[in-house]
Amino acid sequence: MNVLSRLFLAVTLSCTLSFLGGCGPKPVSPYTGGGGAGSSTEDSGDSRLGSITEEFSPGTEGLDSTGRSGGDGSGSMYGDADQQSDAYKREHGRSSPEFKPIYFCFDESGIRSDQLPSMEHNGDYLRNNPSAHVLIEGNTDIRGTSEYNLALGERRAVAAKNYLREYGIDESRIRTISYGKERPLFTGQSEDDHAFNRRDDFILE
Repeated sequence: MNVLSRLFLAVTLSCTLSFLGGCGPKPVSPYTGGGGAGSSTEDSGDSRLGSITEEFSPGTEGLDSTGRSGGDGSGSMYGDADQQSDAYKREHGRSSPEFKPIYFCFDESGIRSDQLPSMEHNGDYLRNNPSAHVLIEGNTDIRGTSEYNLALGERRAVAAKNYLREYGIDESRIRTISYGKERPLFTGQSEDDHAFNRRDDFILE
């Protein structure tokens, strides 16, 4: 085998290995904001994932490692929503009693018109309680990749945050987090289960 053939073989092998390396599963960095982290899926193949962020408002120095202010039983991390009846979970999600959850269409982050009364209820509570702060938790159903669903959950939480800002609530009183598909409230596989997992929860902080 002459030098030219050897060089061609080496270049071909190098390019092939490089290409195959790019086709393997991509490592997904753990989401440090919290949480655990077919056919139609929440992953539509959209490459515009955006960034996954957790936004903290000023004055959160006393929060524990989960971003909560103490273990007083408020907020979804300490609540007992998962032990409640399905009817309770459909109405309240994991939201604090003062708030109402909102639900989303499949693979969408826009606030539906039928969810506006719940958003107005949440905005009214914050207007009437000017010292209250809220954490908006974005969730998706279990279909699709973890990475895509974290981004989708974030877009859903930010959509609710933007609505509250336009409603007159100061941005410093609102923070967001995405759990994506990592914390399903309904563990079944029915369309009903999926629909009630596509949700923003509102947590009083």
